Amino acid sequence: MDFNFSEDQIMVRDLARGILEKEVTPERVKAVSAQPDWCDHALWATLAEAGLLGLVVPGEFGGMGFGIEEACVLLQEIGRVVAPVPALPTMVLGGMPIAQFGSEAQKREWLEPMAAGKVILTGAPVDAGSADPSKPATTARQDGGGWRLDGQKSEVRAAHLAQRIVVPAATGAGVGIFLLDPQSSGVTLTRQRTTTGEPLFSVALSGARVDQRDLLSGEARDGTNANWMYECAVIATCAMQVGVSEKTVEITASYVTERVQFGVPIGSFQAVQHRMADCYIDREAMRWVTWRAAFKLAQGVPAPRDAAVAKFWAAEAGARIAAAAQHLHGGIGVDIDYPLHRYFLWSKALELSLGAAAPHLARLGRDMARTGPRELP
Repeated sequence: MDFNFSEDQIMVRDLARGILEKEVTPERVKAVSAQPDWCDHALWATLAEAGLLGLVVPGEFGGMGFGIEEACVLLQEIGRVVAPVPALPTMVLGGMPIAQFGSEAQKREWLEPMAAGKVILTGAPVDAGSADPSKPATTARQDGGGWRLDGQKSEVRAAHLAQRIVVPAATGAGVGIFLLDPQSSGVTLTRQRTTTGEPLFSVALSGARVDQRDLLSGEARDGTNANWMYECAVIATCAMQVGVSEKTVEITASYVTERVQFGVPIGSFQAVQHRMADCYIDREAMRWVTWRAAFKLAQGVPAPRDAAVAKFWAAEAGARIAAAAQHLHGGIGVDIDYPLHRYFLWSKALELSLGAAAPHLARLGRDMARTGPRELP
């Protein structure tokens, strides 16, 4: 594959970076992160005005008609500035399943306002009762002209802001993906605060009702739809980690060239150079496996192994880069008012999001044991 960005992807990157580097300051991030919403609403409106929230929305519904690769380009830039906005849940967990599986009416109802920044969406790919995304423990049973959902979802982002949560559930005939109103009866949101300040929610469903029109594509499938949704979520998380780690390395490289000890910059010490070289190697490895996974998914090729490899590197390499950056900064690295501290918190949160390194390594091993090695395309 060609790892160079296309002209469209370069356009998205440059547009996003121009907005984010101008708008997002450490002081602004700190202030917004302390608020209960954990959402920079002004920045959200600016991203919508620039058309960036419509990246994955088809052109006929007011978007740019792109896919997972371009979404990852934007998320990488958001990671670089650790901007507290619900771009990943809205675009990837909510918008992409609707664009992929929704009817024309569903797309018009939700994707048009999403692109305009008027609607926030999210998704619940992590099932508290099942480790297999294609076999959720959450169930849906028909009830008159609609469905009743029972089960529990975890690690749900932006549920307090979302107008709809995209929920995979087993129907008996397969796996349906439902658009759930988080304010409806039978839905209980339990807020859990992370070290970054971002709230994650446990969503308990007890007979929560959804209409038939809220079932994407109007039918259940064989679980490939839920797998696809999960792989998109994993790869998007990796892209954000690439951005966080990229900026962490840049901040640290600048510091070690300016910090003087024994009359010379500490970056001239061989031990420091070795740590920085390791960070560079980790960052580039993380980048390439992430973009390989995104490329395969964009081509319509299932990428369970590629997603597992990407998440392993995002977790392991991201953690190593965060730790090395703290060490190389010395005492200033633990100053919570210094910008590096927030990158460390984000890196650790993304490391654990959707599973740390060990679970994904185990998932990869089980898949290889079951199906054997595969020839690289």
